[in-house]
Amino acid sequence: MKVVIVGGGPAGLYLAIQLKRGDAGHSVVVHERNRPEDTYGFGVVFSDATMEELASADPETFARLEDRFHHWDDIDVHYRGSVLSSTGHGFSGLERMALLEVLAERARELGVDIRAQSDVADPVRLQADLVVGADGVNSVVREAWRNDFGPAIDWRPNKFVWMGTTRLFDAFTFDFREDEHGLWRLHAYRYSEDRSTFIVETTDATLARSGLTDASEAETLAHCETLFADRLEGHQLIANRSIWRSFPTLTCARWRRGNVVLIGDAAHTAHFSVGSGTKLAMEDGIALAAALAREDSVIAALAAYEAGRRPEVESLQRAAWASLQWFEGTERYMETAPLQFAFNLLTRSLRITHEDLKHRDPAFTACVDRWFAAEAAKQSGVDVLLDPPPPPMFTPFRLRDLLLPNRIVVSAMCQYSAEDGMPNDWHYVHLGSRAVGGAGLVMAEMTDVSAEGRISPGCAGLYRDDHVLGWKRIVDFVHRWSPARIGIQLGHAGRKGSTKLAWEGEDEPLETGGWEVLAPSPIPWSEANPIPRAMDRLDMEAVIRDHVRAAERAMEAGFDLLEVHMAHGYLLATFISPLTNLRQDEYGGSVANRMRFPLEVVDAVRAAWPAEKPLSVRISAVDWTPGGQEIEDSLEVSRLLKAHDVDLVDVSAGQTVPFAKPRYGRQFQTPFADRIRHEVGVPTMAVGNISSYMDVNTILAAGRADLCALARAHLWDPYWARNAAWRLGYKLPWPDPYSTLDRYTPRFE
Repeated sequence: MKVVIVGGGPAGLYLAIQLKRGDAGHSVVVHERNRPEDTYGFGVVFSDATMEELASADPETFARLEDRFHHWDDIDVHYRGSVLSSTGHGFSGLERMALLEVLAERARELGVDIRAQSDVADPVRLQADLVVGADGVNSVVREAWRNDFGPAIDWRPNKFVWMGTTRLFDAFTFDFREDEHGLWRLHAYRYSEDRSTFIVETTDATLARSGLTDASEAETLAHCETLFADRLEGHQLIANRSIWRSFPTLTCARWRRGNVVLIGDAAHTAHFSVGSGTKLAMEDGIALAAALAREDSVIAALAAYEAGRRPEVESLQRAAWASLQWFEGTERYMETAPLQFAFNLLTRSLRITHEDLKHRDPAFTACVDRWFAAEAAKQSGVDVLLDPPPPPMFTPFRLRDLLLPNRIVVSAMCQYSAEDGMPNDWHYVHLGSRAVGGAGLVMAEMTDVSAEGRISPGCAGLYRDDHVLGWKRIVDFVHRWSPARIGIQLGHAGRKGSTKLAWEGEDEPLETGGWEVLAPSPIPWSEANPIPRAMDRLDMEAVIRDHVRAAERAMEAGFDLLEVHMAHGYLLATFISPLTNLRQDEYGGSVANRMRFPLEVVDAVRAAWPAEKPLSVRISAVDWTPGGQEIEDSLEVSRLLKAHDVDLVDVSAGQTVPFAKPRYGRQFQTPFADRIRHEVGVPTMAVGNISSYMDVNTILAAGRADLCALARAHLWDPYWARNAAWRLGYKLPWPDPYSTLDRYTPRFE
């Protein structure tokens, strides 16, 4: 097979080695536009897991690299005069030039034809069985078939500069330094016997205030040497194309077309803060060579390569995205306590959880847990055992006079099983079992304030007086048989109403027995759904009265917390989103105007709800659609809610329009709760693909939210909290009828 590889970086060279190792008969040519000495950057970083993978994939090449690596286990975080150290992380640094020299030498030995300073101006003219674009972010191969590959580049707002130094950092070092211009972030690590990488990052605004936007290398080095003089300890910085840059996050809709394929940075990038670019590039080479050896044709091999490799790459890109966003918004964390700041930093990518860190560095994690438990004791007014401290999820939390025994919440989940709004035995068992299951707060489903406000005929309600007894039966059970508290979510479906039960056709309109739906503007949910009536002032007053009566009934039923539903495209959410509110009066236009009616509802409910009981609001932080609600809008929304005596913001996202394109992943909505909590200063509840106790403890200990709501996890396992407690070695008392279990320690056989 004749293979032409465009790009002589780690991706292209490592692929060439793998191809020749697999079949010496392959003809492999590598074109590299630059000279070897023109490589950009200083050191590359691999985790211990990546080192093991490289050693297994190609033992001989790895053996030549192994003695050039500098290994470390520790991470030092310099923050507000404190140095916080954590161990057990396992990384190795390597000089980028040394890596390229070893790979090139090995490739030539195997018979690869490497052509330096060979610029491929027109990849379309290349003649080969396989053409590989390994030529980086500015790939000429990708651009030659741009429409086929569908690239998208997001140039991130922060600026960074890559430098070297003779100061040897024996731990991976982060330093967060404030001056009169703003906050500067340092990433430094040793990569050889006598050199370290020294990366400085800051916001575009801080860089502009410093006057360095168009600075020369000499000016940049001088500024950074002065700024980090104590960290450099008299050593100087070394330049290598050290200019201020923006990081490009690159994704491609496809990595292949015909016999052409993209690998490495030509196909995907991941932020340097997770040290992933070279790792991804070399792993691409391993996976592509394996697919070519396994499949009968190049076309089949490229299809198999992309199908198998893409999920792994996208998973790491999500982690890198979370990490880069953390560094882009570090300013919001600069008032947090040092231990929490360091824990937040170490777990920023979601790849390391509370349990992972506990395994790597139990002493550091124990300090975090003791600090968190002490803070929980102060916040709640309840003594918390500090030795050993409870896991963060099992610390108490107070909202007004409501004391939650722990921070696990059963999310509100529609059951579509009521009859004319009346909860029944299904709701009794559904909510009661989850309270016994150990959660601190159980949320009843979206409960409609009027019959016309229901999503479907099976939705629960509080629009009749007799509904109170149905709910009171459930509330009384929770209060009698568990330490859990119970809340109710009041809502009005708006334009998403008058639909079938979820399992009969989600969001599909009723064929018979439907009712008129309301919205701020006459925009239907879909072409199949009815056009809503645009609300006038009389409609608004009626909806406010319905919410007030429902709140009064919730109080009579004994609920501990009340939540107003302003998310997911229901009535109040459609006022907030610019996609669904096109009004030209005082209720449309700016965020403040779009919030006018929802705040009228909140004020009326707050006045009707007991002052000692907390009020929560669920919002959709983003609409996942161009032109829709963005997080900056929701920060303003949350500030308004806080100003109107809302105690907790329950932060969800999306479901505003049927054509939204969410960016799914683990904890994909938690960053919104994080920003609102820190930038608005209001307690938040995180929700959205939180399924493991490791995730919950991480979110809480890092300060990304105050409570964590889980939905599907509690559907799978009503005793989710108890199982989490057992796995964490935490004793969660059982109700009296099950008290014999307190003396029994279960074992897995």
